[in-house]
Amino acid sequence: MSIRTTFKKVLPSISTTEQEALDAGDVWLEGSIYQGIPDFDALRAVPGATLSAEEQAFLDGPVQTLIEMVDDFELQNALHLPENILTFLKENKFFSLIIPKSYGGLEFSPYANSTIVATIAAKSSAVAVTVMVPNSLGPGELLMHYGTDEQRDFWLPRLANGLEIPCFALTSPEAGSDAGGIPDIGTVTMGEYQGEQVLGLSVTWDKRYITLAPIASVLGLAFKVEDPQGLLGGKEQLGITCALIPKAHSGVQLGNRHDPMGCRFYNGTTRGENVFIPMDFIIGGQKNIGRGWQMLVACLGAGRGISLPALGVSVSQASFKSSAEYAAVREQFGLSIGKFEGIQEKLADIAGKTYLQEAMRVLTTEGLGLGLKPSVVTAIAKYHMTEIGRDVLNSAMDIQAGKAIQRGPQNTLASGYVAQPIAITVEGANILTRNLMIFGQGVMRCHPYLQNMVESIHSDEKDADKTFNRIFRQTVGYSVGNSLRAFRLGLLPFTAGAKSTLPEVVDYEKSVHKLASKLAVYADFSLLVLGGKLKQAEMLSARLGDVMSYLYAAMASIRYYEQKVSAEQRSQATPYFHYATRWALCNAEKALLDFLDNFPSAPTRQFMKLITVTYSPKMKKVNDDLVRELAHQAQLNTEFKRQLTHLVKPVAGGGNYINEQAYLAKIACLPLLAKVKKGLKAREFKSGVKFALTLDNAFAAKVISNGEHKQLLDYNLKRERAIRVDEFDFDMNLVDERAELKIAN
Repeated sequence: MSIRTTFKKVLPSISTTEQEALDAGDVWLEGSIYQGIPDFDALRAVPGATLSAEEQAFLDGPVQTLIEMVDDFELQNALHLPENILTFLKENKFFSLIIPKSYGGLEFSPYANSTIVATIAAKSSAVAVTVMVPNSLGPGELLMHYGTDEQRDFWLPRLANGLEIPCFALTSPEAGSDAGGIPDIGTVTMGEYQGEQVLGLSVTWDKRYITLAPIASVLGLAFKVEDPQGLLGGKEQLGITCALIPKAHSGVQLGNRHDPMGCRFYNGTTRGENVFIPMDFIIGGQKNIGRGWQMLVACLGAGRGISLPALGVSVSQASFKSSAEYAAVREQFGLSIGKFEGIQEKLADIAGKTYLQEAMRVLTTEGLGLGLKPSVVTAIAKYHMTEIGRDVLNSAMDIQAGKAIQRGPQNTLASGYVAQPIAITVEGANILTRNLMIFGQGVMRCHPYLQNMVESIHSDEKDADKTFNRIFRQTVGYSVGNSLRAFRLGLLPFTAGAKSTLPEVVDYEKSVHKLASKLAVYADFSLLVLGGKLKQAEMLSARLGDVMSYLYAAMASIRYYEQKVSAEQRSQATPYFHYATRWALCNAEKALLDFLDNFPSAPTRQFMKLITVTYSPKMKKVNDDLVRELAHQAQLNTEFKRQLTHLVKPVAGGGNYINEQAYLAKIACLPLLAKVKKGLKAREFKSGVKFALTLDNAFAAKVISNGEHKQLLDYNLKRERAIRVDEFDFDMNLVDERAELKIAN
């Protein structure tokens, strides 16, 4: 029995759907991480993302106007987006961020797309989702890449100027993340269209969770095609296909709404039964029958790498800004709560992770800006950036406590807190993304020989054995090289290389190399020992995926610090950088150790530990001194802090504005507050029941001047307003709202 025959019994064949997913997209930095030699040269060579003058003008103009128009609390209590908001979005081309200028679109970069969506999300998740969907996976992108000239010429200008609102229907009640299992069927048949008998499809579908469906004028639809009569002259089952169907087309049902966590973006159902469509409705025409899954997977980058991570970053920046300001202004026991170590621990975590989020957002959109479609990196971004956003938001809720749980215009967290699970659920639930996609795709895409080996194992070619033997020798050599490198770095860690010119970066760069070398070995042994069973060992593969993810995050942190932090900002940014990078590296190491502890073969487990010299954690952890330093830095009014909260645009009278005004007033009053505190300590005057009375006493005792007294009273008024929560007459507001909802239902 040949080695190839032995492997054929162990390794399962790759299904057509899996093969299409593997063939779609590109391999980028994650390939070098998986192979154990992170490519920092390629990382540093990526052109830096910046906004063009046109993109900046759009942010300063239409986006700023939109933010000022939106009353998010009013929107939460309504049934849907106001008509004037929808009209503004259409007239200002918010639905055509990615459509080429030649078709009337804006053709913005992935970085600009991300920045626009995230800026809107910091004000309103519902409006952000409404904007992001047409610019993510949907008719626009599919038409751009796969449509016929006639389809592009007709549809793209209409989508660009807002005459058409698109939605895309993939998810069925019977098939969510398992898109290959969709039950919706299109049967090849003859039918009548515009008074003539033409070849087409009779399509029956039942879809749910479709954003913009209730107001869409054109429906993108994914379904399976079958040809039982052989009208196309080939096989009966032809595969997943994508079509574009006008809402006005006979039999199309669009309208019934879902209620996604009370977030008032349009989301609903679409159905149709035996709806006849001509072949011209298929995106790309008849030749693209069966190519739908390949098309969808190739276009997932916008949703996974831009839109959903943008929601995670926006909620982190909003949480960071409001929590830092609240911690500085809110006082308990005569001290700002930001002085208490319990608060500092939470605040430092928020600050460090917000830095990491922004670093990952910038790097991922830079990769997409190169024209790449890195399927593994975008899956990493989607999973980790939405999860980190949820983690940061939970900490912000803890810091702001009572203020955070009372809904109202002043609450800057409630809307994001409710909406965050939505970003975590769509485009494949995060459990699926972590346990199956990141390492599952990564192992096949990033391994230099594995995909070719599997193909040769199941090949029917005459020279299949010869091809397999050649690839097998290369694979063995690759694995031996990985093992030797990991052993050297484990035994002699100082031999790890680093090219950074910044001393504080060097050790982290070396750590990325050391951990990646172990990942390569563990991945090889997993394939060798578990083979096809690795597919079912989801917890093991998820941990290896975590290692890839956290090392990518650490590389993003390093790049951001080297390229986006000016020399003048370095001292401000250093605590953020240390916290974020250590956190990522410690999590990568923990995932490796957990993988080893749970590997099912004890002898293999011990050998892997020996060959990589891995017996205990080695990464430098986040310690209390770093927490205190970062918490202090996070409460200062620095240029770098403003850089990390640039997505939040306070509007006069809004919650962020009220918080910011109180915070800035306190920063300006710090010397005066110190003077008052010194006078109290020297017993030059008495403390009042309220702070305003204390200030009056200080003024009477001539500890502060008339101007200083007025400035401090102004600060006190702003402080009181910032810590206050909203209150309502329930008979007039919330009760009426519930009654309205009941009637509507």
